[in-house]
Amino acid sequence: MCLHGTPCRWCSGDDGRVDSRTVYVGHRSPPGSDTHIVQKFCSNRIVSSKYTLWNFLPKNLFEQFRRIANFYFLIIFLVQVIVDTPTSPVTSGLPLFFVITVTAVKQGYEDWLRHKADKEVNESTVYVVENKKLVEKECQVIKVGDIVQVTEDLVFPCDLILLSTSREEGVCYVTTASLDGESNHKTYYAVSDTMKLSTDEEVGAVNATIECEQPQSDLYKFVGRMHIYGDTHEPVARSLGPENLLLKGATLKNTKKIYGVAVYTGMETKMALNYQGKSQKRSVVEKSINSFLLVYLFLLLSKAVVCTTLKYVWQTKFFLDEVWYNRPVKKDTNQFLHMFTDFLSFMVLFNFIIPVSMYVTVEMQKFFGSFFISWDEEMYDEKIQEGALVNTSDLNEELGQVEYVFTDKTGTLTENNMEFIECCIDGYRYSHKDPFTEVDGFCSTDGPITKLYGRAEKEREELFLRALCLCHTVEINEEDQPDRPTKKDNCRTYISSSPDEIALVKGAEKYGFSFIGRENNYLKIQNRSNETEWYQLLHILNFDPVRRRMSVIVKMQSGSIVLICKGADSSIIPRVKQDQVEEIKRHVERNALDGYRTLCVAYRELEQDEYNVMDSQLNEAKLSLHERDRKMSEVYDTIETDMQLIGATAVEDKLQEQAAETIEALHEAGIKVWVLTGDKMETAKSTCYASRLFQNDTELLELTTKTTGDVDRKEERLHELLREFHKTLMQGITNHRQGSRKSWMSVKEYGLIIDGSTLSLILNPQDDRQSTQHKMLFLQICQKCTAVLCCRMAPLQKAQIVRMVKNTKGRPITLSVGDGANDVSMILEAHVGIGIKGKEGRQAARNSDYAILKFKHLRKLILVHGHLFYVRIAHLVQYFFYKNLCFILPQFLYQFFCGFSQQPLYDAAYLTMYNICFTSLPILAYSLLEQRTSIERLSTEFKLYKNISNNALLQWKPFLYWTSLGLYEGLVFFFGAYSVIRNSALGDNGQVFGNWTFGTLIFTILVFTVTVKLALDTRYWTWLNHLVIWGSLAFYVFFSFFWGGIIWPFIKQQRMYFVFAHMLTSVSVWLTIILLIFVSLLPDILVTVFKNSREAQHQKVQKDSVSSRSSARPLLLRTFSDESNVV
Repeated sequence: MCLHGTPCRWCSGDDGRVDSRTVYVGHRSPPGSDTHIVQKFCSNRIVSSKYTLWNFLPKNLFEQFRRIANFYFLIIFLVQVIVDTPTSPVTSGLPLFFVITVTAVKQGYEDWLRHKADKEVNESTVYVVENKKLVEKECQVIKVGDIVQVTEDLVFPCDLILLSTSREEGVCYVTTASLDGESNHKTYYAVSDTMKLSTDEEVGAVNATIECEQPQSDLYKFVGRMHIYGDTHEPVARSLGPENLLLKGATLKNTKKIYGVAVYTGMETKMALNYQGKSQKRSVVEKSINSFLLVYLFLLLSKAVVCTTLKYVWQTKFFLDEVWYNRPVKKDTNQFLHMFTDFLSFMVLFNFIIPVSMYVTVEMQKFFGSFFISWDEEMYDEKIQEGALVNTSDLNEELGQVEYVFTDKTGTLTENNMEFIECCIDGYRYSHKDPFTEVDGFCSTDGPITKLYGRAEKEREELFLRALCLCHTVEINEEDQPDRPTKKDNCRTYISSSPDEIALVKGAEKYGFSFIGRENNYLKIQNRSNETEWYQLLHILNFDPVRRRMSVIVKMQSGSIVLICKGADSSIIPRVKQDQVEEIKRHVERNALDGYRTLCVAYRELEQDEYNVMDSQLNEAKLSLHERDRKMSEVYDTIETDMQLIGATAVEDKLQEQAAETIEALHEAGIKVWVLTGDKMETAKSTCYASRLFQNDTELLELTTKTTGDVDRKEERLHELLREFHKTLMQGITNHRQGSRKSWMSVKEYGLIIDGSTLSLILNPQDDRQSTQHKMLFLQICQKCTAVLCCRMAPLQKAQIVRMVKNTKGRPITLSVGDGANDVSMILEAHVGIGIKGKEGRQAARNSDYAILKFKHLRKLILVHGHLFYVRIAHLVQYFFYKNLCFILPQFLYQFFCGFSQQPLYDAAYLTMYNICFTSLPILAYSLLEQRTSIERLSTEFKLYKNISNNALLQWKPFLYWTSLGLYEGLVFFFGAYSVIRNSALGDNGQVFGNWTFGTLIFTILVFTVTVKLALDTRYWTWLNHLVIWGSLAFYVFFSFFWGGIIWPFIKQQRMYFVFAHMLTSVSVWLTIILLIFVSLLPDILVTVFKNSREAQHQKVQKDSVSSRSSARPLLLRTFSDESNVV
């Protein structure tokens, strides 16, 4: 939006643009305009809180009652209040109040912490330049256009365009750890026309406007331009990019002070926008709970319908509905209304079959359970003093259901700690092995150069090494060793966002050419003669994952202009002259087979006229606000052509510790591992063999540009290959099934390799009719393969692969793990996203559900923590439905003996406290601490993970078992107590026991049975288990004595007075309680004993089988080929 047309006169090609803003620096009007319309921008007040004091109650209640279970119990409570129901509204109102209150307190406390943090930020002190003077203000009053001063080690209060710094070269160093987790220093650049301004008066006198895009959440994108007005009315236009934008939340380092103008404030800053609208993921357990809830809702409705129907059937019999000692009841004229009221009353009576408190228990289990991941000492890294991080606890149990793991390669399977190995110049190989390397810096003296197959010309050698020293974005940390003598030039620490670039600069240093810094747009190099060479940096053509290359345009000391380009071989070789390419290409392919990361280096000499055209095109594209990225990319493509190839480099990225063992463990657990990488096929393939994703006897199927052949018939060839591979796999499976009875060694493993271009043909063929068929064949092939390698993948293609697999039949649970910004899309797409806190920044960790330090930690996270989480929560869910069925079934059966009069069996206090107090804590402790299988065994026997795959413990079969158990025990409780209570005089004094004694007896047996059942299920006992299990039973006994031992003034009917104490005076009652508990638990005990003996026998047979094969296996393995067969 341009005001008064002032900036728009200088904006070519952007007519009609509406998604931009104009910022007046220091709120000064541009020359020629007496006034300007003040635009309304967001204040700098940060509001991360969700509620206020006034809207907390209605907003929180609205959100909580959007949950079906809460809304259902609210309806039941209202029915109890409005309709004359057999139970007090307290029985459903109090549990609902407890659930709502606990959740509200938790959310309110979390929001109070956010309010506290917001207040601290909003009221912090900042310094703003007003009327050429420095004024102290609160952070929240900063407005767009204010000039702000920030000093060293302080946080930027809003998003600022850098005007000037205390450094002469006009740069400042910043850490963005609070934004993306990157702790290394990043370099930002001041606008060239204002970089020399050093005082408040000079900065306050700046007359300029900034036109930039509207706020957006991408931390690494910014498009804008600055119009600087001098003595004349013709402004100077300068392009602005992300390198000029200082983000709120970042910290100023190694720079005394900076001046910047606020462009985005408050909730429009990139930091604030990045904390909004994160998508929610639902676990498979949640879906199972909803399914089971529908079954129990159907049971509830069925019970209410049956009881309502039988009540009116019973009343049709003569005199049964009217007892002789009452006056005749007048018939209700509105029979249907009366029936509906009775139906609602029965619904209220049986509503406790729906476990509302289960939701609170599940949330608490997930919340507290997530701490076990953070506290795991084996997942803690001593070097960086950090452990695993749980960003969301809603998916803990999903870790126990993973079927596919999609992993990045660089920085995930590998260390991302690059070491320069060798290079090739004009086809001649230069290998230099130097033991002195370190992570943050490199120190060495000139060493010998090993020459293989001759040596390139000296001029070409030096051109190549100068190219390595010039074509990068590396900076030098000048203050890392301030007390060192002058010789420290040979011992320096490099700073860069890419480890590859540091490795290449160190590689050039090994051969005598050292990059010693940049100063005022000049790059300094120290050559072999220890002479300093100066090169004017004219333009940087930044790296992006689509181009897969970067370039610089520099002016040599001789005055000639040179374009230097480095990048992946696939992006460089098509753009160079094709003479003398083959030798370097062979060198690159050989390095890739050795598992090294390779880059090609090319150059092009530019004529002055040619450069002038390029400079004009680049400046025009940089000044564009509309589609700047596309225009820049088009200009880059025209510039980076017709180059000459100089050579190539090889950098080693070592495999992470225990990466191979982790992949083997995942395979053994039945999890399929796919590697999705942007690297070339040969490099990725070598890494897959090293990490044991592919075995020596794995037969590889390739779907790459090499196998699909010519461009004209690519799709036909692809279809042929897909059908051929599908046929091969189906034959292999048939042969395995036929031969499995004869030999245990008849398993044939297949692996698939596919590249990005072939995947594009499968997902987006020219003929739409073939799309579905290609996808179907491709998916069937992938599912039959033990491992898949996808190379040359763009970030979007990674997400497409994950989406394609997770949407297949059966909806398999997917997990994505990566460490870089290019992995964020697949991490967000998968059911579970794992970020590794790596050297490519922490965007992946910030966008993930869980963050770990190393790939090896994935083994314990999935196979141990995931296994335990799933088993615990599955038992929790089944147990809740089981104990509520035991609770309500006797109430239902009691209606057959009370004329369907809706008489409650249990006292209102028992109805209210059953789920809240008497049975809640034991199952919560169980779901947090239980280890049905020990951690030691889970850490070694990875096949145990298969036992819980496909949501095994929450399928209909175990659900029906638990339901049958609840039905059986409910019948035992009722009819066992009924058979005893029929002898009405159980007391020694002949006193009669009534219906409340009958209900209390059943309730006592119920509480003890379901609690003892949980004790029998417990395999891993701690003091906390003992405390909550036996403590809950003791509390029930104490409460029953207390509740029945006092005449409560607020209760009209003292029906429970002394009932419990009097009941326990009967020896028959004691015997009944003990006997019925035993009878109730006997079937479950027998089933458990049978399962345990069967499992022990199976383990013994398996152990004997393994030991008998151990001697024969090495001999049989000799028949395997050491080479893989590539189809």
